[in-house]
Amino acid sequence: MEMVEGRPASALRPLIGHYHGYRELDGTPGRHRGLPSPYLTLIVTLDEPLVVEAHPDPAQSPGRYETLVGGLHTTPALIANGGRQAGVQVALSPLGARALFGLPAGALRNLDVDAAMVLGHAAHELHERLNAAPSWERRFAILDELLLRRADLGRDVPAEVARAFRLLMSTGGAMTVAELAREVGWSARHLSARFTTETGLGPKAAARVIRFDRARRQLQRIGAARGSAGSAQGPAGEGLAGLAEVAAEYGYYDQAHLAREFRELAGCPPSRWLTEEFRFVQASGTAPAPDSTA
Repeated sequence: MEMVEGRPASALRPLIGHYHGYRELDGTPGRHRGLPSPYLTLIVTLDEPLVVEAHPDPAQSPGRYETLVGGLHTTPALIANGGRQAGVQVALSPLGARALFGLPAGALRNLDVDAAMVLGHAAHELHERLNAAPSWERRFAILDELLLRRADLGRDVPAEVARAFRLLMSTGGAMTVAELAREVGWSARHLSARFTTETGLGPKAAARVIRFDRARRQLQRIGAARGSAGSAQGPAGEGLAGLAEVAAEYGYYDQAHLAREFRELAGCPPSRWLTEEFRFVQASGTAPAPDSTA
C-alpha cells in the first residue's frame, strides 16, 4: 500500500489544493464512498479503471473511467474496489474550474464525467504519461507540466464570489449568507445565484460541506491515531469516542447533529463509515486538508 502527497507548482496553487498518489495491490474488496468535499476531483488511474457503481446524481448510470472529473455534490459516490487500485487524484478548487476546464464548476454539479469531456486530448495524454512514469515525483511533475500548459489564468470567477468562497473556507463554513453578502457588497440573493453558478453549491450548502469535510477528517485522524496505537477497539470504535468533541469543535449543536449530517452527506452513520473506510487506501487522503484554501 502506498499513499503519496504532492504539492503543485506555485502558479497552480491558487487553483489546486494538492496531488495525491495511491496504490493498493492486495486489499480488501468492497466499496469506497466518495464523500462531499469543497474540492472538485480529477482522477487519473494507473493500471485498472475506476468503477463508479453509483454517482451523486442517481439518474447517472454506473461507469468505468480511465480518467474522471467530479463536480461538487452533497451525496456520496460509491466506488467499487476489487482489492487493486492505483491512481493520481487532483483536488481542484471550484475557483479554478474556469481556468483549467473553460467552464464554471457549477456546470459539473453532482456529475462524474470522463475527463476528456473537459480536458480534451490532454486527458488521454495524462493517462498515458502518468502510467509510463517511473515514480510519483515524475507523475506530479507531468501533472504540473500539462496543467500549466492548459491553464488560462485570465479566466477567473467574479472577485466577489472568490472572496465569499475563501471566507467560508477560512472560517470553516461559519459565516451566514447575510454575513458573506455584507463582506462582498452584494445582496444575499445575487450572491447566492452567482455563487451557485460558479461553484455548483449555494453559500449555505457550501458552508455545510466545508464543515462536514473538516469534521470527518478529524474523526479520521482520531481513528487512525488510536488504531495505530494498537487499540483493541479499533479505529471505528475509538473514532466514535471522540464524536461529541469533534461536533463541538467544528460547529455542530451536539453529537446527534453531527451523526445526522453523516447519514445525510455520507449515506451512513459515522461508525459504519469509519469501519468501511479504514479498509481502503483512498480513505486517508482523497482531498487536501480543509485549510488548504485556494
